[in-house]
Amino acid sequence: MTARQAGRALYTISAVAARYDIHPQTLRLYEREGLLTPSRTEGNTRMFSDADCERLETILSLTRDLGVNLAGVEIILNMRAKMEQMQHEVNEFMEYVKGELARGLGEWEQRLNTAMVKSSPAPLARSVPRDREE
Repeated sequence: MTARQAGRALYTISAVAARYDIHPQTLRLYEREGLLTPSRTEGNTRMFSDADCERLETILSLTRDLGVNLAGVEIILNMRAKMEQMQHEVNEFMEYVKGELARGLGEWEQRLNTAMVKSSPAPLARSVPRDREE
């Protein structure tokens, strides 16, 4: 059975169990172990979202295809969440650095445009006359 809540599909435990060919008790076990956290209705019925189903697919892939036990699955899922958080923080930092560089270049260009004497930037290294080279 499928329901809709705030524009997203929700599935009952029996629908998810049938879809992934697993016993409903397995889904309850995954919830007890903290691997899945389906939402609940007012009547306390478990409702699985598409995100829950994607997470279940990952769990099943790890357990069925790779032979990972539930403790290993928990560690892998936690590490993935930490990596996603770190990637988000790196992206925010890169945006900050880009903004600071753009602001710094803008200030530098403004200084050059308002200078009393226009000049091009000096070279970083001076060339040595050929007659002095040894």
